[in-house]
Amino acid sequence: MTPEEIAGTLTELFDTSAINAIAPGSWQVDTSTFRLLVLLSEDNTWLRVLLPIIPAESGQPFLGQFLEANFDDTQEVRYALSEGVIWGVFQHDSGTLVSPDLSNAINRLVSLHQAGLDNVFNRLIQSRIRQIIQAAKQQGQSLQATMQSLERFYAEGLMGDINQTSEAREEVLAVWRRQLERLWNEG
Repeated sequence: MTPEEIAGTLTELFDTSAINAIAPGSWQVDTSTFRLLVLLSEDNTWLRVLLPIIPAESGQPFLGQFLEANFDDTQEVRYALSEGVIWGVFQHDSGTLVSPDLSNAINRLVSLHQAGLDNVFNRLIQSRIRQIIQAAKQQGQSLQATMQSLERFYAEGLMGDINQTSEAREEVLAVWRRQLERLWNEG
């Protein structure tokens, strides 16, 4: 893609008032919710698109899940860590890049930004639920016995908020039940 084609793709995706050419081969897209950077290499052979997701400090507990997402979920974009920020990044040879692929990559980056920590947090929770299932199975517990243990932990205040209403506790236990039922037979 040429710089003109890149600028045209950005114009198709965003309001022209949001797009700033900050240098030759470099654009910044400012919206009310994010700032996207589009950068060509000095020799115009590589394009990099960057979107900050969260401060690295906030994402530190989830670095493993970010890397797993890179392997399993993010497709042509990646999570990356630089300058104290977790970024969504797309890099491509500009000579073989076409506008629809750039548009798809930008849309995927915006989705990562919108999800923030939600996807990696859910991945972490599923990992912990799988650990609970594995431990329960090693002890010879059934799904029902595992659920009864969780209910007892909540009733005794070992899990959950001590000031939690019974309705809120039932909602949380229903989520536990659904997750345990969904994941129980996986392994």
